[in-house]
Amino acid sequence: MSLSLKQLTVYLTLLGLGGGAGVLGSRYLTNEQQAENLPQIIPAVLQQSSTQPLSRPPDEDLNFIAKAAEKVGPSVVRIDAAREVAQDIPEAFKKPFFRRFFGNNDVPGPEHRVERGTGSGFIMGSDGRIVTNAHVVEGTQTVKVTLKDGRTFEGKVLGTDSVTDVAVVKIEAKSLPAVRLGKAENLIPGEWAIAIGNPLGLDNTVTVGIISALGRSSSQVGVPDKRVSFIQTDAAINPGNSGGPLLNARGEVIGINTAIRANAQGLGFAIPIETAQRIANQLFSTGKVQHPYLGIQMVTLTPDVRKEINQDNEAGFKVTQDRGVLIVRVVPNSPAQQAGIQPGDIIQKVGGKSVISADQVQQQVEASQVGGGLEIEVVRQGKIKKLTVQPGAFPTQKSE
Repeated sequence: MSLSLKQLTVYLTLLGLGGGAGVLGSRYLTNEQQAENLPQIIPAVLQQSSTQPLSRPPDEDLNFIAKAAEKVGPSVVRIDAAREVAQDIPEAFKKPFFRRFFGNNDVPGPEHRVERGTGSGFIMGSDGRIVTNAHVVEGTQTVKVTLKDGRTFEGKVLGTDSVTDVAVVKIEAKSLPAVRLGKAENLIPGEWAIAIGNPLGLDNTVTVGIISALGRSSSQVGVPDKRVSFIQTDAAINPGNSGGPLLNARGEVIGINTAIRANAQGLGFAIPIETAQRIANQLFSTGKVQHPYLGIQMVTLTPDVRKEINQDNEAGFKVTQDRGVLIVRVVPNSPAQQAGIQPGDIIQKVGGKSVISADQVQQQVEASQVGGGLEIEVVRQGKIKKLTVQPGAFPTQKSE
């Protein structure tokens, strides 16, 4: 191969060898002399660059975000799910003209299209146990699981729980890098929060922010059909992040990134790891979850709520206080009715803990056991009554 002197100079410059420094430090060589030395210089330089990869910064130079991402990154997986969705007959084909023209037997029937989605998950056990969101794997029995090192596995969906939006997947593998779990109950707003996932198909994306708030109710987040007290964070969470881990500064998983309000900017939500772990353990063991259920409809009392109810002649009772949780309806034949709970009762304590909001009651009920005894203290016509309820299993029709 023959190169002009100008081409050689450009090539040397790109290699960082040309210019005023000369070739290999030969500062005072002419261009012609440098060109004569190229056959010996270029192979040596190329060999040196190929055998010396870019060095990794020492641990002491990494910040806590980089350390957490490096530690947990291999435990975060990509989940690709495909489900068949029935598509109804187009309205045009239902009209008499098409039936006369084609005949009833030729009118197109419902079509089935394949809907594909991508989410995230993380390895909870080195034996291939993976946790993700229920909506990520909804409608499918198997998914494609891709590890950070590029390996792919067929994942079997062992169970889903739509009430908490938690699901579990199992892949056949051993000695996998599992995450380390932290405690969401010990969090304080203002702490660092790190999210890892595959937003918008961009694998292994790391974002950082803070814990913005704790105990956000399902209704506040915009998913009233769920039973979760959410962690709020300003760490960037986008479609595809669902199911990925939310970490603390030590790289411990404190939540599962899940809910995104359509009208929110810079707000993300995560399921506390205590809730996720409890649900996941049940799903791994039995493939299903039993949620405790009382059978009441309730409202958090405020002066305005009290005034509104007392002005309603059809309520059937009068409210005498501004604080507590008012029971407005008891489901027939429910555990609450069987225990003697009545509309108009004001809940003061559940399981020995004081409550002042409907969300707190829900949390205490969720923490109880199906078939166990749950003590509820209520105020009825100015008098305190203690009742013991045996929560039943949460029915398909959603009531508290």
